[in-house]
Amino acid sequence: MSTAVPPPPLRIDGDTELIAHIGHPTHAFKAPLIYNPYFQSMGINAVVVPMACRAEHFPTFLRALFTLENVRGALITMPHKVNTVALLDVASPVVLVAGACNAVRRDALGRLVGDQFDGAGFVRGVQRKGLVLRGITALVIGSGGVGCAIAASLAGAGVRALRLVDANPAMAEQLRARLGLHHPDVEVVTGDRDPRGCELVVNATPLGMNEGDPLPLDVSLLSRDTFVGEVVMKASITPFLEAALARGCRIQVGADMLFEQIPAYLEFFGLPGTTPEVLRAGALALGEARPPGR
Repeated sequence: MSTAVPPPPLRIDGDTELIAHIGHPTHAFKAPLIYNPYFQSMGINAVVVPMACRAEHFPTFLRALFTLENVRGALITMPHKVNTVALLDVASPVVLVAGACNAVRRDALGRLVGDQFDGAGFVRGVQRKGLVLRGITALVIGSGGVGCAIAASLAGAGVRALRLVDANPAMAEQLRARLGLHHPDVEVVTGDRDPRGCELVVNATPLGMNEGDPLPLDVSLLSRDTFVGEVVMKASITPFLEAALARGCRIQVGADMLFEQIPAYLEFFGLPGTTPEVLRAGALALGEARPPGR
């Protein structure tokens, strides 16, 4: 006979705080299936609620949302991450470098404060796996929203140098310029896809989503001492990670980045923290092993 204690029943009352999960469409949202079981198990009187808001209504809706006194914060996802930046009163350095925001809260002065945790999730993951970031050189392939956030968080974590590559060289150059404004001590170069001399290599592109995609770089140039990270989540071990493992590299799978960022969100919203392992266990208990969609 099982001795497990069931979680308390879900209760929504007059003291329940709301975390809005804003995007469009919302059918693929996974956040409620991860956050809400955690809140329920911990007795936290909060709930994550999907809110389908089209882009043309978003600026008005975001401001109106935070007139509600029981709104703890908002998770922001596509297509609103970029447009949110202009609506903030206070933006973190990561938001300014990445040019996108995925979390908003109201501070004691009533200001809308925004941050970006895609990069924080990646950084927390590799650090928990033992990679020391301070003083290293990292290659980030892809300068879109996720790549920008990862590069910004790596700079904030104290890397010595960043190499940035994108299929559109102008995007990498724009990211280099923003990094220079906020992290002048980090050496940043663009256009060099060679991983030699890099302690960390990150695929922040969609390469690996579709069968037959090319690898993001020449894996024969990878050293076994290089840590290789991935953001693609279609498969746990993508072709790029499989090739990196064959070279003897340590790796981080794409899903780790998203489960690792949830504790950072909780801290941002002033809620009790937890670990990715606890969150995974709660999601799995509901038959939901995938992390929240963006």
